[in-house]
Amino acid sequence: MPSPDVIGGILFIIIGLIGAKILYHVIKEKLILKKIAKSGIRDIDKMDGYQFEVYLKALFNELGYKSKVTKKTGDFGADLILEGKKKIVIQAKRYRVKNRVSISAVQQIYAAKTYYKADEAWVITNSLFTKSANLLAEACNVKLLDRHNLMAFINRINPEI
Repeated sequence: MPSPDVIGGILFIIIGLIGAKILYHVIKEKLILKKIAKSGIRDIDKMDGYQFEVYLKALFNELGYKSKVTKKTGDFGADLILEGKKKIVIQAKRYRVKNRVSISAVQQIYAAKTYYKADEAWVITNSLFTKSANLLAEACNVKLLDRHNLMAFINRINPEI
């Protein structure tokens, strides 16, 4: 039977290894998000919807926000939740450039703002918005970032892109 000191030493080593593994994964995720944040609009155009959400998470992490991608279903209209000076809910729409984001995206994020008790609601796309989406967003105080705004935003965060 091993002595209590030996058992304690083994437990200490096991706990240390588990802690090191967790730390490794946290550092690895931060490095991956930093790399993703360096993507440009051409990279975004090749992403799927979920990849675009993770990209936005990485971008906002670079700005110091604590960001979370919501679950794929039952998200109440928000794809990302940002916590910082303000709480911001974001609907992310990664479309083909010729497809325009409609009024329903504005309606969904407006509802999500109330549900998540957020200060601001945004819709971000790599495309453009329909006229009705722009009109409703203005009336509901929802911020819209279209393709051109997104490129400018990326360039402010990563000027070398």
